[in-house]
Amino acid sequence: MSKTYLVEKLNNVEWSQINWRKVERSVFKLQQRIFQASRDGNIKLVRKLQRTLTRSYYARLLATRQITQDNSGKKTAGIDGIKSISSKQRLILAQNLNLKSKPSPARRILIPKPNGEQRPLSIPVIRDRVCQALVKLVLEPEWEAKFEPNSFGFRPGRSSHDAIEAIFNSIKCKQKTVLDADISKCFDRINHDYLLGKINTSPTLRRVIKAWLKAGWVFEGKRENSDIGTPQGGVISPLLANIALHGMENRITQLANSLKGDKSKNRTSLTFVRYADDFVCLHPDREVIDRAKAILIDWLDEVGLELSESKTRISHTSDGFNFLGFNIRQYQVGKYQSGKSTNGSPLGYKTLIKPAQEKVKKHYDKIADIISRHNSSPQKVLVSKLNPIIRGWANYYSSGVSKRTYSKLDHLIWQRLKRWCERRHPKKSVTWVLKKYFKSVGDRNWVFGDKESTLLTYSETPIVRHIKVKGEKSPYDGELGYWAGRLGRHPELPTRVSKLLKKQKSKCNHCGLIFRDGDVWEVDHIIPRSLGGTNGDNNLQLLHRHCHDTKTGLDGSLNLRCTHDKG
Repeated sequence: MSKTYLVEKLNNVEWSQINWRKVERSVFKLQQRIFQASRDGNIKLVRKLQRTLTRSYYARLLATRQITQDNSGKKTAGIDGIKSISSKQRLILAQNLNLKSKPSPARRILIPKPNGEQRPLSIPVIRDRVCQALVKLVLEPEWEAKFEPNSFGFRPGRSSHDAIEAIFNSIKCKQKTVLDADISKCFDRINHDYLLGKINTSPTLRRVIKAWLKAGWVFEGKRENSDIGTPQGGVISPLLANIALHGMENRITQLANSLKGDKSKNRTSLTFVRYADDFVCLHPDREVIDRAKAILIDWLDEVGLELSESKTRISHTSDGFNFLGFNIRQYQVGKYQSGKSTNGSPLGYKTLIKPAQEKVKKHYDKIADIISRHNSSPQKVLVSKLNPIIRGWANYYSSGVSKRTYSKLDHLIWQRLKRWCERRHPKKSVTWVLKKYFKSVGDRNWVFGDKESTLLTYSETPIVRHIKVKGEKSPYDGELGYWAGRLGRHPELPTRVSKLLKKQKSKCNHCGLIFRDGDVWEVDHIIPRSLGGTNGDNNLQLLHRHCHDTKTGLDGSLNLRCTHDKG
């Protein structure tokens, strides 16, 4: 079957009627082969397979769907002002996608940061975003085979919790000195020549990546060129940043190997853990940490980067340090509470990982602000605003020692809500007010809400130890069962979604494909609510977002909803 005939045949099919199962499997098989060839060091085969994937119509369809249908920011416009495209336009875009076309400058906006500064965000037009997604499909498998085992940020199948667990495994049996560092304006300062030389890819991909880096941006009607940095907001920018920073752990490993002859310094105790542009380096000896810092400063200088003076410090695990929102510290305790070494002898201290105090305060301030801004809103509205924030925050810290923090937050928010209730009824007694707004639901007392909607509490979130990803494993290694099992145990996964994953054996009920890291999924009502379906567990299923869109268009609920809107 010729390529021209295949394209014509696919273009005669509606977007929703495309056999996406076949598309995904075809693309993933090529990615697996690229990953394996890269791991084997067969560069010639890697380039051949990448060229095949770049020209694949299936890959273009998948990249188009990722950007225009699955992506959470799909309705964000570039400088052309286009926020979304129709199904027919998606097919035309996929057919006419050309990596040789000149990219348009990005639309730049400023986003406030927690420290009061502003972070620049560059938003490419839809066509360029799809091109970047296509190149990412091609490049990511090659580099996943090369990336260092303790690099966790912006990578498929890895998360901040894996980084925290790697630190815990390093210090649970030994106290160490810590270099806690942050790279200053990492995305904005990466040297283009260094990055392009490091990617070392085919001439076609090199030209298109260079064109994206040099495309510049438009801010307040004025166009500016970009000579350094990878624009934040681009689909491929996180991957390019990881490629630029690849090698830091290897450089630290060289330092560890140089300590082999010095018996007073254990080389295996030197640990390096990186999450995007944040990293920690740990070793019992302060002198080794000082040497590591100097080595990393020199290494970063070649990339065009430097350490942030305000966010870089050297401390000790007994004093504690903050990383990725957690506070990691070793507390001196008695022999009955002490942690134990590998041979079972007490260490005299215990390693605890808790939510960082500034993160707790920031979260509480956000909750308090929402309560204050909804003084006159119905109780149901306030509950709907608070529940997603409470659930997400509690799930993130559910892998740490967080029970005491959860109880404290429950108490503080209960007091806030009590004042919120009393302020609404100043002439009523406290007993009357509390009876009106707080109920007993099941075995829970003093629950804010009613039988239809109740406020979540932090304490009901179970504390479950996170299991770190194994060594150098990657989602492209083909062990889908391993990765599907990890998805259901992720700390940030809502309980309802976790139950549905287990019930469906980690498969989408519509297309039958196993959910992979990076997939966007949604909870769907099997029988739509508009057609009499209930909200019970038996009427719920987990689908890919694009599968959910297709199912909604076929089950009749969309037409009924439109009729109600017109009425």
